[in-house]
Amino acid sequence: MDKDLVDFALDFARDKGAEYAEARANTTKREELVVKNGALDAYVSSVDSGFCVRVLLEGGIGFAATNRWSKEEARTVVDTALKFAKAAKRSEKISFAEEKGVEAKWSVEQKQKIEDVQPESKIDEVMAVEQELASQKIKMPGRILSCQTALIDKYFVNSEGSTIRSYLPRIASYALITVVENGKPEQAFRMFGSSGGWEAFEEWKMTDVLLHEAKMLQRLIKEGKPVKPGKMDLVCGTEVTGIAAHESCGHPIEADRILGREMSQAGRSFIYQGGPFWIGTRIGSDIVTIVDDPTVKNSYGYYEYDDEGIKARPRYLYKNGIINEFLHNRETGAKLDTRSNGSSRSINYNREAIVRMANTFLQPGDWTEEEIIEDVKNGVFMKSFTEWNIDDRRFNQRYVGREAYLVEKGELKHPIAKPIIETTTKTWWSAVDAISEETGYDAATCGKGDPMQGMPVYTGGPVIRLREVYVR
Repeated sequence: MDKDLVDFALDFARDKGAEYAEARANTTKREELVVKNGALDAYVSSVDSGFCVRVLLEGGIGFAATNRWSKEEARTVVDTALKFAKAAKRSEKISFAEEKGVEAKWSVEQKQKIEDVQPESKIDEVMAVEQELASQKIKMPGRILSCQTALIDKYFVNSEGSTIRSYLPRIASYALITVVENGKPEQAFRMFGSSGGWEAFEEWKMTDVLLHEAKMLQRLIKEGKPVKPGKMDLVCGTEVTGIAAHESCGHPIEADRILGREMSQAGRSFIYQGGPFWIGTRIGSDIVTIVDDPTVKNSYGYYEYDDEGIKARPRYLYKNGIINEFLHNRETGAKLDTRSNGSSRSINYNREAIVRMANTFLQPGDWTEEEIIEDVKNGVFMKSFTEWNIDDRRFNQRYVGREAYLVEKGELKHPIAKPIIETTTKTWWSAVDAISEETGYDAATCGKGDPMQGMPVYTGGPVIRLREVYVR
């Protein structure tokens, strides 16, 4: 990475009359391997390096990027960004919320550096998980395991005097297993992810997690029964809590979606100016507080400064059941007369930073999981999900259970086959009356933008109980 060239691009943009300018460079070293049914299906190693320039000029915004490192190319990128800004001029001038320049440098510690682990060792460790799965007395005709690592070196400067350098190592894995019993198949997908070193691979205990999934699917096929439809208590495991928080709180609280930028791509939000829901509106019970926090150490969505140079902090989206705060970048902050809260992220130098989640989760309560279940006379424990759907306003939604059990008089009974809950965001969060003190997190890839940007995030939270909801 040529930092001097990035600085040159910034200076050139200012000299050309940009009212605001920023330059951001990324160099990312990636490795990915895929194992299918005991065979190494693919191994890829790559390096991608480039920089981008974004400018404000005459009320418009312009963005351009390149992977060619030369002064001539830097001038071309700046000229292109300025040209786009002029072409994007509109009656409502685009502006950014004011910020002071900062100088910072941050990185994530690795106990076992990813760059020191040889490809053969990575393959061997994934193969060890595969061999353990294959040795079980469970018919598993489909087994796909993947592992990806990324070493991300980033440099950001802007015309306000910010200079930020960061080094972020990430590691992720996913697994898709298919179990067949009596000719009937069931599948489970699990994803793992962290910021940090190779030590995370062992900490995930993938083998134990996947063996549990395989045995659970086998039992589900053999013993699973449909639930008798009706109103009942619903206990949700951390995986279900997490997807609900991500989809029915995180996405609708994105300010660019609220303002309509995402309307033609991924829909709007049930929250909008002049509508029935806005900051200060009740959306759930008073024990519901959902936070989006990039600063969770070693999380998959970890960062200390966002891609507009704003320091990261926890964002309290729903607080005590009330819509409390939107996810903002500098543009949406200015439009809604506030400031950015560090929610602007990009997956690479060749993508514009947009409003994104990081790690979105429900805050824990003071119950234990056992106490929550013991207080249920008739209901379902939906520990994990196999399917979710939500409308483009993030209001009407549907969740289908994967691992689920009937609850009678405070005890778990037989497995329930694919219980379904169809509800609204307000109904879901208003029904929550108990939250566990234990929490769990799942790595995920959040999709947004055009071109699509798959962003590393955490979902999760505690076990929760919803009273008297309709399950079928």
